[in-house]
Amino acid sequence: MLLRVAYEYQTIQKIVELVNKSLARYDVFLSFRGMDTRFTFTGHLYNDLCKKGFKTFMDDDAMKYGEEISSSLAMAIKESRVAVIVFSENYAYSTWTLEELAIILDLTKVKNYHVYPIYYNVNPDNVWNQEGSFGEAMAKHEKRYPEKVQRWRKALSRVQEFDPILLKL
Repeated sequence: MLLRVAYEYQTIQKIVELVNKSLARYDVFLSFRGMDTRFTFTGHLYNDLCKKGFKTFMDDDAMKYGEEISSSLAMAIKESRVAVIVFSENYAYSTWTLEELAIILDLTKVKNYHVYPIYYNVNPDNVWNQEGSFGEAMAKHEKRYPEKVQRWRKALSRVQEFDPILLKL
């Protein structure tokens, strides 16, 4: 009898682990350039999403120029169901945000992953065609990260597949 109870308990624990792994850890992942919108638009969006009960990931770590994206950040993207991407003037200058974007768009190919691009005081065409600050940033990255730039350019172009939200202030 005791063996049966122990076996059932172990089986229940395995089932709970499987269910937990199959559920999204976050409802929403916010991708944004901190210096542009952390304490304004994106900060307010994060607060409102949390108030509505959404488990929302907003990275608080200061990211250094040129660092590789952390595995925990990549995992947070993969463990979310929705990504909200806030494109702002300096978004493309961050290799972190570009890598986040590439990971997000890769996920749309393999799972039901929703993407909501927000164009915060930027022209969507500049994002899609890498013009203006987006073109300048990509040219700068081309010198330092030539092997990654093509992937980032494709991701910026692919964003036009999703319905845009435009914010002009």
